[in-house]
Amino acid sequence: MNILVSNDDGILAPGIALLAEVCREVGQVTVVAPDREQSGTAHSLTLHRPLRPLRRHDGAFQVDGTPTDCVLLAVGALMPDRPAFVFSGVNHGPNMGEDVLYSGTVSAAMEGVTLGIPGVAISFTSREVEVLLTYRELLTQLVRRITGVKEFPPNMLLNVNLPAVEAADVRGVKITKLGSRFFSEGL
Repeated sequence: MNILVSNDDGILAPGIALLAEVCREVGQVTVVAPDREQSGTAHSLTLHRPLRPLRRHDGAFQVDGTPTDCVLLAVGALMPDRPAFVFSGVNHGPNMGEDVLYSGTVSAAMEGVTLGIPGVAISFTSREVEVLLTYRELLTQLVRRITGVKEFPPNMLLNVNLPAVEAADVRGVKITKLGSRFFSEGL
């Protein structure tokens, strides 16, 4: 199974390394991610200049573009075979409620859906890397479960938010609809 992994935090973010490692447990992984932080870029595209993918020493590609650019470039040119899934993340910070409208993480997964490929956005509601790393086994189970679904709907976007606790303290999974998230501060 071919899997595309991308994000919006950039190729050097710890979350994408963890997600790629976990996805390698179930398939052949291609990593294509922005060369720098692209949080809050939503579903934007680069239109007025060429994109420049650069293959890194680890085989991953970094692109001077948005998360959506990365998915389009990966599926259209960089991957020899079409991926079965697009996984995006692990984002450093939540993507809940209205966050999903601005999120490059969610947009990368959504671009997969736009191309007829199931998309999964994964976010961690904390920025503590040490705590995120405790989720390796839980994420492996989650990825196995998702990719193990026979005939996964190609128009399906899953948005997963991991709580800001160590994985050992997680007591279950809840499937819910997208809610609203209000901020008390202005810009």
